[in-house]
Amino acid sequence: MSIATMPVFSGEGGLSRYLAEIRRFPVLSADEEFMLAKRYQQYEDAQAAHRLVTSHLRLVAKIAMGYRGYGLPVGDVVSEGNIGLMQAVKRFDPDKGFRLATYAIWWIKASIQEYILRSWSLVKMGTTANQKKLFFNLRKAKGKISALEEGDLRPDQVKAIATKLGVEEQEVIEMNRRLGGDSSLNVMMRDDGTAEWQDMLVDDTDNQEAILTRTEEAANRHQALGKALEILNPRERRIFEARRLLEDPLTLEELSEEFGVSRERVRQIEARAFEKVQGAVRRNLAEIEALAA
Repeated sequence: MSIATMPVFSGEGGLSRYLAEIRRFPVLSADEEFMLAKRYQQYEDAQAAHRLVTSHLRLVAKIAMGYRGYGLPVGDVVSEGNIGLMQAVKRFDPDKGFRLATYAIWWIKASIQEYILRSWSLVKMGTTANQKKLFFNLRKAKGKISALEEGDLRPDQVKAIATKLGVEEQEVIEMNRRLGGDSSLNVMMRDDGTAEWQDMLVDDTDNQEAILTRTEEAANRHQALGKALEILNPRERRIFEARRLLEDPLTLEELSEEFGVSRERVRQIEARAFEKVQGAVRRNLAEIEALAA
């Protein structure tokens, strides 16, 4: 199954043209989808796979549009989602009784989120599941409490979001600054209104050498992680993504049903996959540093 035969973004107005192109592909009926999926499952029919993929490109575009606020090229986000869709088609079992779209949503989101996390330097050895959850849910949480203005959140807003998402208040503050624009220097940092943000500023700006070093370290982490993920087999990668990268991680029970194994077996595969990624990242970083020495 090749993405070379699928519509791609190009030039000015690429998004509009792309959306117009993918609308040309018909939506499949349940019976058509089942027959095509069985043909690919039994014979690896490339044409059947192509029809399954192209009929769901609109689903990928719809999901990708929800991730436009992270400052990344929308074409790249859609492309990553399409890769997730193709992975879903390869593993889809029509005999389980649900539609491809239901199954593919998880693969599409996982692929997009993995790309975003890599691009934002958030996936590193110390990153917690809560931090990833905060990363992908902060804007939604701000919208629910009408905290849509730029700049730092008010203390009551920080507390409300931290409570809702189950994270520390300081994590909310730091993530909001990272995802948001310029912060106001006049935001009150205490409930009694006696201290503004600018009162707490310290001139500890890094020099150019320190900034360059940090940038290079981030690039090295990206490279090391990308190579590390490649060592996982398809099942390990699916479980790793579903348990550690999804906005709402799948349960052991859900994955045990998907793969037809016990919950304990899923847990073991997840633990093994994490150990593989962790070890590979360390080795890759060591190799990168050795080459740079």
